[in-house]
Amino acid sequence: MSFESLDLPDFLLRSLETLGYAEATPIQAASIPVALSGKDLLAAAQTGSGKTAAFCLPIVRKVTGEATAGKAPRHLILAPTRELAVQVGAALERYAEGAPAPVRVLVAFGGVGYDAQMKAAAAGVDVVVATPGRLIDLVERRSVELGEVQTLVLDEADRLLALGFTEELNAIMEMLPEKRQNLLFSATFPQHVVALANALLKDPERVELEAAAQPVASVAQRAIEVEGNKRTGLLRHLLEAEGWERVLVFVGSKRRADNVTAKLSKNGISALALHGDMSQDKRQRSLERFKQKKARVLMATDVAARGLDIAGLPCVINYDLPRAAADYVHRIGRTGRAGQGGVAISFVTDDMDAHFRQIEKKNKIDPIPRERLEGFEPEDWNPQDPNKGKAPVKGKRPSKKDKLRRQASKGEDRPSGDGGDVSSPWVQAMRRGKR
Repeated sequence: MSFESLDLPDFLLRSLETLGYAEATPIQAASIPVALSGKDLLAAAQTGSGKTAAFCLPIVRKVTGEATAGKAPRHLILAPTRELAVQVGAALERYAEGAPAPVRVLVAFGGVGYDAQMKAAAAGVDVVVATPGRLIDLVERRSVELGEVQTLVLDEADRLLALGFTEELNAIMEMLPEKRQNLLFSATFPQHVVALANALLKDPERVELEAAAQPVASVAQRAIEVEGNKRTGLLRHLLEAEGWERVLVFVGSKRRADNVTAKLSKNGISALALHGDMSQDKRQRSLERFKQKKARVLMATDVAARGLDIAGLPCVINYDLPRAAADYVHRIGRTGRAGQGGVAISFVTDDMDAHFRQIEKKNKIDPIPRERLEGFEPEDWNPQDPNKGKAPVKGKRPSKKDKLRRQASKGEDRPSGDGGDVSSPWVQAMRRGKR
């Protein structure tokens, strides 16, 4: 479908043409008319399918069509990570470059000082893009007022509606006007998240594209069986043999990200780390250097799995497998974006064999043929019995997130399958916004 048919103003069409967007993707074609109509929306589509533009374009159009520009924001976009907030803010600014009047965007996230964000808020903003914690901080400091918000967007809504954000979202929902439009976008909507979304949305339109939670067809998936202590050597071998210009490598811990980065650098491979223990400035510098091809390898924890758009990324490697099966789709979705090809390689050790099969099963992926490369073969392939009750990843004791997921599966602090615990303050807060 052409963008011209979506009732977008000329300046937006010119911006899209400059950016090389020839036609609307299916999620954009289905979502933009709903977003412009003022109705609530729940939209699920594959990672890399263009969800960001699907809500950014209508918001830019609304801002430029509003009669007056007040100090308080009328549109709020919540994102689960700093990197995603920055990316969404940059997208809004790109689309609005040719607007008849400036579109004032505030991007707010933690890990940096308050002064610049408070100064921007004081000048007046049209759109706030924020992580929940920093938004609450700014409200408490009386820098941001949410009483005039007309549109609420939850980007990567499944992550935002997870238990870890419950308290923060409760507080934000209490600050918002009861009458507003709610737009929820994500690649996956697990059952408990659907129940929470139903409490938030009022008579929503649903856009659920087929195979939304599956990897895009343009990503070629490979699985290599390897001895655990040979993975770094295998990574170096693949970099030399395949000649990829850039590779995003996912690891399971901050310590491993630093260790493997140091080993690659010692062997003459330009590599950078990206994880939550780094300051926001360092994280942003690592990401920008990688995007600018000043580093060949970006060694990341799952902080980078969601939403990052790295143009022309040819390869993603799972050095460690993700804990959650759904995160596998988000990880490998960093390549093969916008119709381009890409390859995703997973290192499978014997203790991760059963977990990888679960990842394939839960994501409805046909079993990926296993490979072994000479010199890196497992010496004693002895897959663990998945019924022994061991932790699914790294053989360690359950993390805080694992415990929260276990509580969720038992029905603690979340809606039940029949529509939810109406006594939950989370559900009550969301339902107040439906009146």
